[in-house]
Amino acid sequence: METPFPPFDPEGRPRPRFGRLGRVPLRVLLPNLVTLLALCSGLTAVRLAIEERIELALAAIVFAALLDGIDGRLARALKGTSRFGAELDSLADFVNFGCVPALMLYFWGLKETGSVGWIAALAYAICAALRLARFNVMLDDPHKPPFAGDFFTGIPAPAGAITVLLPIYLELIGVPHGGVSAPLALIYCLAIAFLMISTVPAWSGKTLGRRVRRDMVLPLFVAVALFFALLASYPWIVLSVCSIIYLALLPVSTLRYRRLMAAWRAGRADETPTS
Repeated sequence: METPFPPFDPEGRPRPRFGRLGRVPLRVLLPNLVTLLALCSGLTAVRLAIEERIELALAAIVFAALLDGIDGRLARALKGTSRFGAELDSLADFVNFGCVPALMLYFWGLKETGSVGWIAALAYAICAALRLARFNVMLDDPHKPPFAGDFFTGIPAPAGAITVLLPIYLELIGVPHGGVSAPLALIYCLAIAFLMISTVPAWSGKTLGRRVRRDMVLPLFVAVALFFALLASYPWIVLSVCSIIYLALLPVSTLRYRRLMAAWRAGRADETPTS
């Protein structure tokens, strides 16, 4: 008896109509399940924001961001990367870090500015989509310098989602929600949207942690444990500080990128034979 579901091929390769596919390894499916869990968390954040349970909504979107940082690394560690997983991850990122933060900001305060607030939310979501599309296209660029993997072109969508919610963190800390809060949040939302589609080099951190010195293993464990303990105890203060530090370090990463690019171009010029 034939199954009502078509056979799943994570690479999307064409198959004969009556052919059979072998079993898909669990290591290929597991990262996709993590991505789907992140998507469920992001969509739940929208429901919580509509119900004005903003603290739980923020926790859900932060959880989605943590899962987004796990699924790709898990796929590479298990050698379970696939074309299907890459497409699913991109779609989940657009929903979680494009649509959801925009809706959360609108329900929180941008709606106080009327249609202009909705336009700002739309602009953020659209910029997130453009950012993700550009990222997917640039993956196949054969002319990238060797250090390009250490930087993003524009801030990535997860970082954009975490930082764009800074006005909500500040209110939860105790900053009063006055008459200028919504207009300032609107301007800030547009600024983050611009940073996502800009060419500002943002440090990616992808190469961090591939190799750790033996004497730094235990201090690293302690630092990570302390960070998550602080995040659980003082979430809005930690998220506010991390967002501000991240934005403040963008000029530093830009200078670093320009120096590396200048050195790389100089090295290529030296290797070019003169006629």
